[in-house]
Amino acid sequence: MATLKIGKMIIRSLFKKPATLMYPIKPREWTERTRGSIGIVIEDCIFCNICAKKCPTDALTVDRDVKSWTIARMGCIQCNCCVDVCPKHCLTNEPAYTSPGLEKVVDTFIQEPKQEDA
Repeated sequence: MATLKIGKMIIRSLFKKPATLMYPIKPREWTERTRGSIGIVIEDCIFCNICAKKCPTDALTVDRDVKSWTIARMGCIQCNCCVDVCPKHCLTNEPAYTSPGLEKVVDTFIQEPKQEDA
């Protein structure tokens, strides 16, 4: 009886498409609701520190004096809490994941001083 089940499964799998993608040849298409890496538009940030306080893993660090925003990419769990609480909506959830690596990645964004037109 078991040989009939195995034979049936083999015949069925001969006519199906593979479940995996041919990754290097055919890149993955990200859906709209994919939670990937966190991005920031640093020019719009007011450095209120709400995102860092709301982060459950303490992956974000905001320094108001230096006007810098730092994220530990391997500490971020892509929960979207920081994006939801940002009052200026300068944080976004990019639809692609952080590329894998052997070292922990820490990205720092520094806001350039605004120049006044004379």
